[in-house]
Amino acid sequence: MCAAGRYRGRRERALLWCVLVAAWEAAWGQLRYSVPEEMPKGSFVGDVAKDLGLELPALRHRDLSILDKGRTQYFALHGKTGHLVTAQRIDREQLCRLLEKCVLRCEVIMEGEMQVYGIEVEITDINDNAPSFQEAETQLRMSETTAPGSRFPLAEAHDPDVGRNSLQSYELGGDEHFSLAVQAGPGGDQRPELVLAKALDREEAAFHELVLRASDGGEPARTGTARIRVAVLDANDNAPVFSQAEYTVRVPEDVPVGSVLVTVTATDADEGLNGHVKYSLKKTKDMASQILQLDVETGAISLVRSLDFEEGDSYEVEVKAEDGGGLFDTAKIAISVTDVNDNAPELTVSSALSAISEDAPSGTVVALLHVQDRDSGANGEVRCSMAERLPFRLEKSFEDYYRVVTARELDREEVAEYNVTVRAADGGSPALWSSAVLALRVLDVNDNAPVFAEARYSARLPENNAAGALVLTVRAADADWGQNARVRYRLSEGRVRGAPLSSYVSVQAETGALYALRSFDYEEVREVWLWVRAEDGGAPALSSNVSVRLVIVDENDNAPQVLYPPAAAAPGAGWAGVELAPRSAEPGALVAKVVAVDADAGQNAWLSYELAKATEPGLFRVGLHSGEVRTARFPLARDAARQSLVVVVKDHGRPALSATATLTVVLAESVAELLAELGSAAAAPGEPAGSLTRWLVVAVAAVSCLFLAFLLLLLALRLRRWRWRRSQLLAAGSGALRGVPASHFVGIDGVRAFLHSYSHEVSLTADSRKSQLRLSGGSCCDTLPARPPAEASGGLVPKGEVAETCGQVSFQVR
Repeated sequence: MCAAGRYRGRRERALLWCVLVAAWEAAWGQLRYSVPEEMPKGSFVGDVAKDLGLELPALRHRDLSILDKGRTQYFALHGKTGHLVTAQRIDREQLCRLLEKCVLRCEVIMEGEMQVYGIEVEITDINDNAPSFQEAETQLRMSETTAPGSRFPLAEAHDPDVGRNSLQSYELGGDEHFSLAVQAGPGGDQRPELVLAKALDREEAAFHELVLRASDGGEPARTGTARIRVAVLDANDNAPVFSQAEYTVRVPEDVPVGSVLVTVTATDADEGLNGHVKYSLKKTKDMASQILQLDVETGAISLVRSLDFEEGDSYEVEVKAEDGGGLFDTAKIAISVTDVNDNAPELTVSSALSAISEDAPSGTVVALLHVQDRDSGANGEVRCSMAERLPFRLEKSFEDYYRVVTARELDREEVAEYNVTVRAADGGSPALWSSAVLALRVLDVNDNAPVFAEARYSARLPENNAAGALVLTVRAADADWGQNARVRYRLSEGRVRGAPLSSYVSVQAETGALYALRSFDYEEVREVWLWVRAEDGGAPALSSNVSVRLVIVDENDNAPQVLYPPAAAAPGAGWAGVELAPRSAEPGALVAKVVAVDADAGQNAWLSYELAKATEPGLFRVGLHSGEVRTARFPLARDAARQSLVVVVKDHGRPALSATATLTVVLAESVAELLAELGSAAAAPGEPAGSLTRWLVVAVAAVSCLFLAFLLLLLALRLRRWRWRRSQLLAAGSGALRGVPASHFVGIDGVRAFLHSYSHEVSLTADSRKSQLRLSGGSCCDTLPARPPAEASGGLVPKGEVAETCGQVSFQVR
């Protein structure tokens, strides 16, 4: 309406009123304009941007456009100005042939907001068509006996214009025998009739020439003419008469081609040629002449082309029945077409997103759909639906438009892509339907932290490993996608034995491979606890930690170390020691014990002892696991007094490592015999010259220290008798030292002092000249049980007497 007002130059007040009306309609999503027909392409229709309240700079971002529904586009929208213009020349009579008001509809979509606005453009009529007759010349035959006042229907003129531009009046000229009468039809149309005003006389005039003029009400008026030639016939006093003046037929649109829709019947009371009736359709520009066929003899009207309710729901034709004498009658046939559900709904996607972020809020518009059904009534009522299990829902937007919106938040890790099928079904029986599929990809958001494959990791690494050795590989997976799922690994800060953890191990950032940067020693570090962090590439990044326990596995890299006997002083002499064994020792008597340790652990530290070499192979044996050297039989007189034993100590590693210990066992009953034997041994070739002297000094010093302890004790108790007791002790003869285990004397290449600490038990009496000193046997009971000496020998204790019971030595001093 507004465009028409501007086009026709309406006054400023009317223009303002139209703008206000358009703005009110725009607020309700509907714009209305009008434009005359036959305007050239590009003619202005309306300012859509202004009527929608949009500023010109905002049009670039809102992407305002006309929806394309696959039909002819009669209008276009300028993106820069927002003006609606004609896309082609519009002929109102071609578009709205039978409609009094011609309205074209289109929809404008605002892509940025997915908002649809409807536009109705009324095409106003102009007087571009003159009234016209189907036939430029019509011939009528009348009997000369036709009575004056008789009426004869004439062909109607047709003007496709409407309103005052349509047909308004008829005029007849040419002969005084005829006049014109115009009757109003049921639909308000004008039907001209030729009225016989004066009796005809064939002999006077056989033909009469008339001109029928039709005029419309346009300015200026347009006219059309038809020539009518009336032939005067001899008398035929009965005209055909139809059984009905109007025939009404209702047929479904799917009636087969060739079907007879209706049969008209007309009778003539005359006989012969004047009573023979033939039928014909009055020619018209209506489509009825293209889809209907009349049998001239029977009056049957049949279908020659398929009906389509959507193209035309009713047709009107006029049938003429004429006899051989030229008399005729007419009847009107009204055919009403009923709708059949033969059109499925048309579902089109007007606008749609191809991707959506997984954190998009509920209610986000995904797509805008348009649905229509060309059928009518219940057959044209369309219902849209979609699967309920999907996180989307349908909302009615504007008239036949629907929006697909999110019903809840999406989760890409659950479903990465959706194929949303929207189904549109009509209300027919059976219902017809169509569908559209929306492909929607869900964009990832960094909402998942990396997750390690295991809750904790543990690995075993043999010691003495090579630097750079692979320890294990930790793996973490991130359910996100792309950069958000790219996981990098790093070590958490820590220290091992005071040094940074990073100096011991490292982790490959991309693969999670854990490498040892140095060689580990089980004897120094037995296990390492560390934390590995996995971090994704999101912004902000998410991370998780996992603990790793690195257990150092012992390798047999340490040979057994012999603690007793101690190492020899001479380089390359191995391990050496001298032990005393009485010749009266029974089988199984403890002679000595080899003590060794291994710095390894487990099986690598399990030690076993073997007697590798002996002067008398059958005289001694070594405990496999205890290292105890015991007599295997009674010593014989032929056995050498000095026995050399080589004991091999092995661990249980693979391969096994070993060490050797060399023991010298002297078969003697007293210290004097021991010293004598050692002296003879010292004189042996290869022994150093001062070796005997050194050993003698050590032995005398040891015995002197023992007796000095006794003297100090007695001095405290018997101070007044100190000199006498000392003289007694010094004056005493050489005493015998019997039953002292040889293992208590240790040394290298000579006699050694006692190895173990003894606990002394001393009992003294004030009035007695006898004192008793007891040495506890707990310190020697695990070596060699003592036996009474076979014969007395000189000892180092003056007038001393040694008695031994069950490993206990008792000294009596008088």
